[in-house]
Amino acid sequence: MKLDIRLMTLLTAVFLLLSGASAAFAQQQEQPDIYEQAEMEADRLQRILELEDWQVFYVDSTLKHDFPAMMAEYEELRGSKVSNTSMYIAVQDKWMEQIDATYKKIFTEEQWAAYLKSGAAKQQKARAKRKAKMQEKQ
Repeated sequence: MKLDIRLMTLLTAVFLLLSGASAAFAQQQEQPDIYEQAEMEADRLQRILELEDWQVFYVDSTLKHDFPAMMAEYEELRGSKVSNTSMYIAVQDKWMEQIDATYKKIFTEEQWAAYLKSGAAKQQKARAKRKAKMQEKQ
């Protein structure tokens, strides 16, 4: 039960982070939209990884494509009245894996290593663990 609550909390946090607005919370309405969030993430990565301009362009383009595509899948699940949190997490994991695969092509080896050290490696491990657990159930 605790795990389900944690997953739901995580999913809710990710959804609110990426959607940037919620009619129920005035504070959430003030957050930047999904495209602005993509730009802010690209800027953050530029600062911590010292990306060149062309790399920032590709990161920004990737996020501006993948974030809305992920949100569209969330909306499709929500529209279908899916309440299984693992399905939402699977969608998130799929898109985050795709983003990481694109980053690996864009970043130099040094930048990729710094990206992994900045927390991405931990997230990748968690995704791999969830994926293995899902395959084990099947």
